[in-house]
Amino acid sequence: MVPPGGTPHIADRADPPDSGTMRVFRGPRRARAREGRPDRISGAARESGAARRAGAARRAGAVRMPTAVRALLGALPGLAAVAALFLCANGVERAADADADAVPAAADRYAAPRPDIVPRSVWLGDAARAQPAPRYDDKVVAVFVHHTDTPNGYDCADVPAILRGVYQGQTGARDWDDIGYNFVVDRCGTVYEGRAGGIDRPVTGAHTQGFNHRTTGIAALGTYTAGVPVPHELTDAIAAVAAWKLGETGTDPRAQVALVSSNGLSRFAAGATARLPAVAGHDDGYATSCPGAALSARLGDIRDTAARLQGRV
Repeated sequence: MVPPGGTPHIADRADPPDSGTMRVFRGPRRARAREGRPDRISGAARESGAARRAGAARRAGAVRMPTAVRALLGALPGLAAVAALFLCANGVERAADADADAVPAAADRYAAPRPDIVPRSVWLGDAARAQPAPRYDDKVVAVFVHHTDTPNGYDCADVPAILRGVYQGQTGARDWDDIGYNFVVDRCGTVYEGRAGGIDRPVTGAHTQGFNHRTTGIAALGTYTAGVPVPHELTDAIAAVAAWKLGETGTDPRAQVALVSSNGLSRFAAGATARLPAVAGHDDGYATSCPGAALSARLGDIRDTAARLQGRV
């Protein structure tokens, strides 16, 4: 659990949740990312909506006809008008097909595969407290990276019990309605579902004061202050989650995004628009030492890896 004197991860207010009915979120196996090490960035690719848009464009295009053409058809006699109508409709449909196939939306073009994620029911079990329904935003455009400020050197087989301790610390002593982070990643690169509400949905978290909206909170299990080694498995898994969640809105992990502060306890006045990294550290939005100097130093690598997973150059 979060120890006394640990880094405070303050939320706007307690949030909601419950995805206890969720099952295994596992994508297809992919090729190994590195020699001799399991691929932590595999998962199911997101389905493209190009076919649906093309069909919609054809239907829309088939019924649209320029005013000048309609006027000309009105002046033509019988069979000539029918022939002209056929030729015009055929041309409009071809144009619609060309438009639909031209350039896919950024959200499709830069979609990244969803990594394997352990559902909260596996680690939480019957320790879940009664809580209100989850809250949601319209989309996710940024990721905040945290550390849990808990001991390092744990056995990865013990992570479910450690996560229950973090959950109990946040919902007990702090009286939050659920764990604040949307996802937690252990040093072995395993990704766990955190806050309830559905991993595929833009669940409003409770991880970064003033910036819980339109963001996802990813916590590294452990303490990553200056001089502490940061495992590649951990950073690769954080990058995989970031690439997947940001890819749903076509957001470049290396970009800066506009976020509106929800209260003045953040680094920005309530209502102010802040330009922050799409993959930010907790301390970018709130005055804290989280996610630790060692993990903060790796954020550039995480952004680059996430961008590559989205197919960016």
